[in-house]
Amino acid sequence: MNNILITGQPGVGKTALIRRLFLIFKEFNPAGFFTSEIMENGERAGFMIENLNGDSRVIAHINMKSKYSVGKFKIDIKGFEDFLQDMMLKEKKTGFYLMDGIGKMECESKKFSKLIVDLLDADKPLVATIPEKGTGLISEIKKRDDVKIVELTQGNLELKLKELTLFIRDLLLE
Repeated sequence: MNNILITGQPGVGKTALIRRLFLIFKEFNPAGFFTSEIMENGERAGFMIENLNGDSRVIAHINMKSKYSVGKFKIDIKGFEDFLQDMMLKEKKTGFYLMDGIGKMECESKKFSKLIVDLLDADKPLVATIPEKGTGLISEIKKRDDVKIVELTQGNLELKLKELTLFIRDLLLE
């Protein structure tokens, strides 16, 4: 079992957990991205994507012009796909993949959907966050035999971080 999916309610710390795993396993040259909310006047107005080298770009915003949307957010699919392509081209010596977001927004991209399936099928570990609820690709991925699903709750972040650190270390040192 090479793939780990971290799920849980919004706000329980999935992104924080991915960021901490990145710091712990930095020497294995992980490739991937983090997502973060853009807040304006106390409201969620959009989302940024950031690769592990710190390059970032806005991928969704309420004021963006796009034919793609999830809820009130318009999505820059082409910008997201260009960002992914640049990120994957740079990552030759990658030991494993960290993806903070196999979500509805990201799955609007056919290139991203194909990339995720390719990474799940690859021999390098994939550690990714995924929503608790979701249809289509999200539910298909969660049913796979080669994924370990880790549920994050309000009180178990430190415990799950310890468990995942040991599990990932074993995967990487096999």
